[in-house]
Amino acid sequence: MKYIVLLFALIGLSAPTFAGSDLKAKDLLSHSDCFNCHSVDHKIIGPAFKDIAKHYHGNQASAATINMLAAKIIKGGNGHWNAVTGGIAMSAHPQLSMAQTTEMVKWVLAQ
Repeated sequence: MKYIVLLFALIGLSAPTFAGSDLKAKDLLSHSDCFNCHSVDHKIIGPAFKDIAKHYHGNQASAATINMLAAKIIKGGNGHWNAVTGGIAMSAHPQLSMAQTTEMVKWVLAQ
């Protein structure tokens, strides 16, 4: 019985860590201009985050893919989603660090 109590205690301690990371990423997205062009579930100017997640295999995306997407947020660009955006480029976000954009990408890919 005490092992079950210990298990639930450990689960309770680990949940805020995940939620905190999720909140951090959502905060970064909210304080940037991401939601001006993207939505979680429908196209605005850029593709929906769910479509991005599907295209890049969601939580199964490789570290190389996550790094590429994080760098693309910083540098901006176009080409990958021209059929969706009509050729409108994503603006650069040089004020964001690679660590910040990596958190953002992981959140997007989890959608």
